[in-house]
Amino acid sequence: MRFKNLQCRECQRKYPAEAIYVCEYCFGPLEVIYDYENIDISRESISKGPLSLWRYKPLLPVHTDSPVTIGEGLTPLVRAGNLEKELGIKELYIKNDSVNPTFSFKDRVVTVAVSRARELGFDTVACASTGNLACSVAAYGKKAGLKTVVFIPADLEKGKVIGAGIYQPHLVGVKGDYDQVNRLCGELAGTFNWGFVNVNLRPYYAEGSKTLGFEVAEQLGFRAPRQVVVPMASGSLLTKIYKGLKEFEELGIIDEAGTRFFGAQAAGADPIAEAVRKDEDIIRPVKVKTIAKSLAIGNPADGYYAWNVIKKSGGYAASVSDNEIVEGIKLLASTEGIFTETAGGVTVGSLKKLIEAGKIDPDLSVVIYITGNGLKTQEAVEKSVSKIEEIDPSLESFKETCPWAG
Repeated sequence: MRFKNLQCRECQRKYPAEAIYVCEYCFGPLEVIYDYENIDISRESISKGPLSLWRYKPLLPVHTDSPVTIGEGLTPLVRAGNLEKELGIKELYIKNDSVNPTFSFKDRVVTVAVSRARELGFDTVACASTGNLACSVAAYGKKAGLKTVVFIPADLEKGKVIGAGIYQPHLVGVKGDYDQVNRLCGELAGTFNWGFVNVNLRPYYAEGSKTLGFEVAEQLGFRAPRQVVVPMASGSLLTKIYKGLKEFEELGIIDEAGTRFFGAQAAGADPIAEAVRKDEDIIRPVKVKTIAKSLAIGNPADGYYAWNVIKKSGGYAASVSDNEIVEGIKLLASTEGIFTETAGGVTVGSLKKLIEAGKIDPDLSVVIYITGNGLKTQEAVEKSVSKIEEIDPSLESFKETCPWAG
């Protein structure tokens, strides 16, 4: 078997590969342990695999040959020539995960979690979500023929509420922020025999994020990126991209993975970035206040682990204000034609800050991760878009409003 155990990241105790997520001894988080010596994967086998993230199946924690899939993964890696010139750097790529089936990177983690939930015999899947995960769990739960229940903050952006509700899940709006929603789901996971993808199924769910490391390495010609900028909420995404690159290195698929990791957070929800800036390993919870609701986690579960990856890789972290988030969204759209949600505005805004502060080397390649589609957070930019110029249906009227047309 490619995997058969979970293991505590703190005390290293092993557990069976069941629906458990926390160590009974030290309360540390559990993660999947693989038998790398018995994993058969190569550049050739990957290249011949399905046109989805399931081309990396030997390194994902499911046994089935029929995973629950809607064609997620293999999203574009785009050379960002216009943004390179704007920011004064030599080589910039955008990993555009806003084009996944439900328009965010969460499809990567959910295809794995729901596939594992079905293997473990659950008839109901659920989640606590800031929005994107709700959309994904609703879609993949229905695809799997399972009952779906999604819990979101009651004040979530309209686009994400509609994006989840269209799949007809049991949609629950909780009067509180994400941390309160998550605490409630922790209680519910101990009460109902449901597969909560980011609670009792979290060890399997988190592994889906590794595929963002796998894909970028493959798309760069099977080599690790030199520098990456990753948005941080819980911190899990950054740690799993790092894990994916290290697994490719261990298996000989890429040479040494010496990537420097840079974290991006919203200023109203930046406990990890603050710890990096202060060079202290204590992640102090904060009361969140930001338009980037998909990153609005004040007490990040993987905060210390993200901090550790950033520090040991020689990276850094930045956080940006609401105004800088909007400017980041506009900058990406006006240079590269990609409309990102607020989390992407955080990533672009943080990239700009890190370059200006001399933290990112402008002569080395950079990959930034865009994790969600701008149509989900239209409220954030509705006052910043081009205004309609009303004209009469005549050539003369048009010329009056557009004199540069000649």
